[in-house]
Amino acid sequence: MNQYVTGAMIKELREKYHLTQAELAEKLNVSDKTVSKWETAKGYPDISLLEPLAKVLRVSIAELISGNAVRNVNVSANMLR
Repeated sequence: MNQYVTGAMIKELREKYHLTQAELAEKLNVSDKTVSKWETAKGYPDISLLEPLAKVLRVSIAELISGNAVRNVNVSANMLR
């Protein structure tokens, strides 16, 4: 799991669904500071949070870890231009 890709994926999807860091944190029972650490590649989500995090962000755990959905989201956005 690459912290940068996972953090970028979390941020991209959180913003896509118009969630603040605090709102995402509340859904996962963690602090907004924890979400910030994930997004800035200063830490990983705990393994016990991967399934709930993926569910909230509407991706599979594999997509969350690999960052593939970020590329798909960006490709789709670029195709609309």
